[in-house]
Amino acid sequence: MAGYLTKRAVQIAVTLFIFFSLGFVLIQSQPGNYCDFLLLNPNIPPDAKEGLVRLLGCDDPMWEQYLKHLRNYATGDFGVSFGLYPRSVISVIAERLPRTIMLFVTASVISFYLGFAMGKMIAWRRGSITEYAATVGGVSLFTIFTPWFALMMLWFFGLTLRWFPIGKFLDPVLWRDAPVDGNYVFTRMLWSVSAVFVVLLVTKLAAARFPSLRRRWVTPAAIALSLSIIAVTWNSAGLGYLAVDIIRHMALPVATLTLISFAGTMLLTRNCMLETMREDYVLTARAKGLSQKQVRDRHVARNAMLPVVTSFLFSLTFAIDGGVIIETVFSWPGMGQTLVNAVRQEDIPLALGAFVFTGLLVVAAHLVADLFNMYLDPRLRHN
Repeated sequence: MAGYLTKRAVQIAVTLFIFFSLGFVLIQSQPGNYCDFLLLNPNIPPDAKEGLVRLLGCDDPMWEQYLKHLRNYATGDFGVSFGLYPRSVISVIAERLPRTIMLFVTASVISFYLGFAMGKMIAWRRGSITEYAATVGGVSLFTIFTPWFALMMLWFFGLTLRWFPIGKFLDPVLWRDAPVDGNYVFTRMLWSVSAVFVVLLVTKLAAARFPSLRRRWVTPAAIALSLSIIAVTWNSAGLGYLAVDIIRHMALPVATLTLISFAGTMLLTRNCMLETMREDYVLTARAKGLSQKQVRDRHVARNAMLPVVTSFLFSLTFAIDGGVIIETVFSWPGMGQTLVNAVRQEDIPLALGAFVFTGLLVVAAHLVADLFNMYLDPRLRHN
């Protein structure tokens, strides 16, 4: 285990070095440099422009600029945003990154459970109309043109039915007299979601350790109790309506992402279960007189889950990449929209910061997927 972690750490260090070097190459391959954006500004006096050139190091040799580039990235110094001056790039990313993570992790978890449940159903009803309808519908949504589908969701549910807000992060009218800002409420929402996750994890561990707690109602009851406590706490603090407003703005992009992504998990679950159904232990379970539901859930679906979970974890690495389209259509102020706006405004430090953090998230997600794979499959730990 220690040798594997050491090997992965070296691979990550080499990957990040290549990734940071690629960022420097991208900067130098563009016409102009950092200083051109400021030097072309007529509001800056001529004598101040020379100072800016020396300060930003645009007149330094290429190798010196490269070393400064690596040093700044290694220390987390991405400079100051041109478009949001005087805010630093790190402060902007720290504000936008949790919104993207919240949006896409929520959509990924819902699509996983939806796809896994439907995959179990169509595998057990192979050849039926239900399988054909679910497969055709899922594949159609999976291959649909994402920008068009997002716009149709926004038009139908936002403009026509008026069930959900038309994009944005919150309602400015509702928040005009709010006692706190949106970042404060959203941060508390993240802590609340984390608390529910911890309760769910503790419940699962307790159920695995104590056989008397292995009941179907234990986990739903623990989740319902934790959600009730959180709801009472939010309402007593007078912030419940603000949290509901953010959830309403997040519902439509989450639903869109879920619909266009659940088919991959559904079809993979179906194929894995069809292969597992041929195993001898499944025939033995049926010979013991177990019900079809017990055979499906305890013996077939559980053993088919490993490749499905692995695929789900690796799919999380593309959350930020797909977020560019969804966040732009729904005007969700996350990393995707930040990257697009930074490119449009020629805000080079902010665009590079978003680019680098995207790469860091991908590397971290791959590492988590590898470790979780080793936890689920003992054969990998022994090898």
